[in-house]
Amino acid sequence: MKQETATLNPATVTVPRLMTQKEVSEYTRLSEKWFERDRWVGARIPYVKFGRLVRYRASDVAAFIEANLQSAK
Repeated sequence: MKQETATLNPATVTVPRLMTQKEVSEYTRLSEKWFERDRWVGARIPYVKFGRLVRYRASDVAAFIEANLQSAK
């Protein structure tokens, strides 16, 4: 049986925008320590690790904001 190998074609692969902890902190106005504690206790915002580097997908940050939307009563 012939085994196929996958190739990445830059024209067809969508790479998500990744944000640093500092960028997300500035965007959300939450401290960087908040994100560190959040990862320690069980991340509310999913994150990606590359070795020691931590990155957040912009779409996950947006989903976190939408999930915490409160309506006036």
